[in-house]
Amino acid sequence: MDRRIAMKAAAGIIIGGGAGLFTLTNAFKPEVQSAEKPQKLDYKPDESAWKYARLDPVVTAGLAYNYYSEGSCMYATIKSVVSQLAEKFGEPFTSFPVHLFKYGHGGVGGYGSVCGTLNGAAALIGLLITDKNVQDKMIADLFRWYEKEPLPAFSPNTPAYDYFPVKSVSSSVLCHASNTNWCKTAGFKVDSKERKERCRRMTADVTMKVATSLNEIFENAYITRVQTDETANACLTCHGSEGKVNNTAVKMNCNSCHTESVGHQVFADIHYKMME
Repeated sequence: MDRRIAMKAAAGIIIGGGAGLFTLTNAFKPEVQSAEKPQKLDYKPDESAWKYARLDPVVTAGLAYNYYSEGSCMYATIKSVVSQLAEKFGEPFTSFPVHLFKYGHGGVGGYGSVCGTLNGAAALIGLLITDKNVQDKMIADLFRWYEKEPLPAFSPNTPAYDYFPVKSVSSSVLCHASNTNWCKTAGFKVDSKERKERCRRMTADVTMKVATSLNEIFENAYITRVQTDETANACLTCHGSEGKVNNTAVKMNCNSCHTESVGHQVFADIHYKMME
């Protein structure tokens, strides 16, 4: 079918009514990529100076909460794990330069990009897991959990600020989007003590999650739990490496930055089918 003929047909059906348009767009809709299924990750640690021993996730989360005041989210996540491994193994953990991870606060130097505690958790996975394929799967699993989980959930024994933050779903791994979504839900400003307490407790939540993940991978018991983001799957059907447009490489929730226009909703699938 010629593209001009297809568009004329589309216009005619629009004039004919919404039911016809629904039929047309579904007739042209490409098959969406299937979601990933949970899988067991097999990892055989190689000889490395960066050893690991099981950590108590709750204790580790408490340390992260307390260290937050020293250097914010990324720093606290790293130090809570590295400090315990330094007690167990000594070097090279003892002289590990944890101060450098202060840069991760506020989405990297306050820039609002990737959440600092996620950045720190990914760095720990990269430090302790040498297999890149396993690293990637663990990081994707952690990030998808963060996007979908109502947080914060951690409750400290001695709160730095006597306020229990309401939970929200971030729908994003980006600091600014995660904070903004929470502020809209909670009704507080981004520079409020309440928002800061929220991030402090979320740092503990993510640290608990990564400590649990590290325990499981080194005990050969890690199973990926969070499936592929449905929104990203739908977008990648056309825009991913297997699609005709092929201009996007992503795993994160697309809707945290993009909204789909009416024109895209109505004509994108038709246009896609007509592409060479």
